[in-house]
Amino acid sequence: MLEHGGNLQAAVTRYGIPRDAWIDLSTGINPHAYPVPALAADAWHRLPEDSEVLLSAARDYYGAPRLIAVAGSQAAIQGLPQLRTRHAPASRVVVAEPSYAEHAHQWRRAGHAVRAVAHADLADAVADCDVMVVCNPNNPTGETVAPATLLQWAAQLAAHGGWLIVDEAFGDVVPEWSVASMADRTGLIVLRSVGKFFGLAGLRLGFVVAEQALLDALAEQLGPWSVSGPAQEIGVLALRDHAWQETTRANLRAQGQRLHAMLNGFGFPARGCDLFQYWSQPNPATLADHLAAHGIWIRRFAHGVRLGLPAHEDEWQKLQAVLAAWKDEKE
Repeated sequence: MLEHGGNLQAAVTRYGIPRDAWIDLSTGINPHAYPVPALAADAWHRLPEDSEVLLSAARDYYGAPRLIAVAGSQAAIQGLPQLRTRHAPASRVVVAEPSYAEHAHQWRRAGHAVRAVAHADLADAVADCDVMVVCNPNNPTGETVAPATLLQWAAQLAAHGGWLIVDEAFGDVVPEWSVASMADRTGLIVLRSVGKFFGLAGLRLGFVVAEQALLDALAEQLGPWSVSGPAQEIGVLALRDHAWQETTRANLRAQGQRLHAMLNGFGFPARGCDLFQYWSQPNPATLADHLAAHGIWIRRFAHGVRLGLPAHEDEWQKLQAVLAAWKDEKE
């Protein structure tokens, strides 16, 4: 399996710092999760049935014409390449680079020919592929593609039986960039996640928005009971709580701007979205080790680093102090 953020036990083992002493900034998950109330007893007791209540709440929230629920968008990321193999094995797949690594990994595992293309070159690559995968906003860089452009690419791909997969896992903080409301057209598939914005990554709940025939085929492949009863019940509450959503977007915007300003103040050319900041770092391991030695766990890549939001003021202050120490060492 690939390495991902959130692997805090690896930090505990490597650096010998107790788990409760860490500040985990290695994911882009909202540190202030949706408050989960007590659940109905049968949410735990009964096998989960298909919930039209959940699907209705999701359609309203995403503005989507039709969708299915899945056990986190990761389930769809793994399932779609297998589904494609049934009628178009060895498809030519373009994945934006850098991007969430599971996309390229799963398409390769399913036997497709995968090519990584920089965001700036995606438009030129549409004509030479069968499937294109774009994260919008992109994880980890925060880059975005305008909805009109995505719809144009989807139409180009659909003309020869292709797919455009738009992963909107972080789309809740920029709803104006979403194409979920237009994903009933052939060839356009949108992935959504309840884990990031709602801070409920452990729930394992996501949605796939697409035309009905593709949704039916994917649901058949994923099989029964793909989303637990507790996840369904909590998902309905979160997706319908408009007051919490509005307040949270405003709070995340302020926190995202604060993190961006802090990092740029220390000379890091950060960019991203309201849930994380990323920058290309010449030696990411050195910076990551410095932070880890002080109990701050971040996501490092070969090409840079990504930091999520601190949860509390004391975490903000510690991050600032540790970054200041880093800067002093380098001067």
